Amino acid sequence: MTKAIKLLTALPPPQRQLLMSLAREVSFPEDARIFEAGGTADRFWVIRSGAVSLDQRVTSLQRVTVASLGAGDLLGWSWLFPPYQWDFGAEAFSPVRAYEFEAEAVLRLCEEDTQLGLSLVRYVAEILANRLEMTRGKLMEQYGQHRRSVL
Repeated sequence: MTKAIKLLTALPPPQRQLLMSLAREVSFPEDARIFEAGGTADRFWVIRSGAVSLDQRVTSLQRVTVASLGAGDLLGWSWLFPPYQWDFGAEAFSPVRAYEFEAEAVLRLCEEDTQLGLSLVRYVAEILANRLEMTRGKLMEQYGQHRRSVL
């Protein structure tokens, strides 16, 4: 499995300072739904403390947790790619504190500072690769459990 990357620590200090100039501190109580799959992705977060579970709806009544995120992790990447809709749902597993970034402002900053834009896209792509690998493993695990219970 690829190593999980922490966005803010991966960015060089000058780029991190530029990005952090757009940050707003927010919090979510335990069990709060942060976003739903299919909703408009117009922001993202970097978790400061607490835990968030990413889930995928498999039936109208069942969700499968595909990843758990904690301090330093990026929450939300769909803001970067059309059609700008969440691919997963997210729920606070515990009280969460995070930095929130509005996508439009970050994208504008990335156009002004192309080095920041390139770095941000590269790191988000690495995070995506890691999440895809984790999701695939979780779904295979879930399928394997279901298959064993059917046999």
